[in-house]
Amino acid sequence: MSSPKTLHLAVELDSAGARPGADPHALADVVADAERAGFAFVTFDDAPVPPAGGFRVEATVGAAYSATLTSRIGLAPTSHVLTAEPFHLAAQLASLDHATHGRAAWIVGTAATPEALATIGRAHPDDLRQEVADVVETVRRLWDSWEDDAVIKDLATGRYLDPDKVHHVDFEGETFSVKGPLITPRPPQGSLVVLAAEEFADVVQPDIVLTDDLRHRDRTAPLVFGELEVRFAATEPSPNGRTRYTGSPAGLVTLLEQLDLDGVRLHPAPEDLPVLSQEVLPELHRRGLLTPPEPGATLRTTLGLPRPENRFAVSSKGIA
Repeated sequence: MSSPKTLHLAVELDSAGARPGADPHALADVVADAERAGFAFVTFDDAPVPPAGGFRVEATVGAAYSATLTSRIGLAPTSHVLTAEPFHLAAQLASLDHATHGRAAWIVGTAATPEALATIGRAHPDDLRQEVADVVETVRRLWDSWEDDAVIKDLATGRYLDPDKVHHVDFEGETFSVKGPLITPRPPQGSLVVLAAEEFADVVQPDIVLTDDLRHRDRTAPLVFGELEVRFAATEPSPNGRTRYTGSPAGLVTLLEQLDLDGVRLHPAPEDLPVLSQEVLPELHRRGLLTPPEPGATLRTTLGLPRPENRFAVSSKGIA
């Protein structure tokens, strides 16, 4: 008899009523609830332009704040590639992985509206997909620019690091260049877990592909997560075209059990998150479909993803 499949569940905090940074107490409560429930990770939405009349702290700041409140759950902010310097983006995300002891992820944001680009005074790129690919590749190279054992902390000689194990990345793209190395040691996971929407999966090569089609299974991706809105008390369709579930908690358990996906990112209304935590996830756990993260585990370990080799270390050993 084959063992039951494992379903990884994530939850988006904006929809659950904890807009990053707007109310620290609300964010703390929601993150703690999600960790107790057994979600693999929480996600933090972001946009270069704040909502009209609203206040929004950048998503990685909300994730960093949450790192101090949690010990098992993964933290995945959205960071947009066109409105941030690749070097600063790599350093910020690597720092988050260090702060969480290896529980960080990155949702590759691709906002390219005129309003978003106006925040940094730039025009729309001639080739959006190429620039997305260039930024992600540069960030990954920068994470690898320190080998795992580059930090030696030799008190006798006063050396903090081995300079032979810190590398320039020397990236030259159409719109930017980065020499490196990063100012931050390699992340504990080697590379953060990278998530991207399905339309950019071919250029990002993410660890997790996010798809709106719950019937779709990309067999070439390491992991595929469906996007699902949850509104137990609603009857109207989703305004953004995303699949919306409006049935009972028991019906949602059945739906999730039948999906041919590695995981699902749920987008609940604030009043629906307690129902997920108290009814849906416990039942999935009882059926053996859900395994909560273990204390001390990295997010890659929780998701069954391997820790990537350092490209520069492999090259220096002559086995690239």
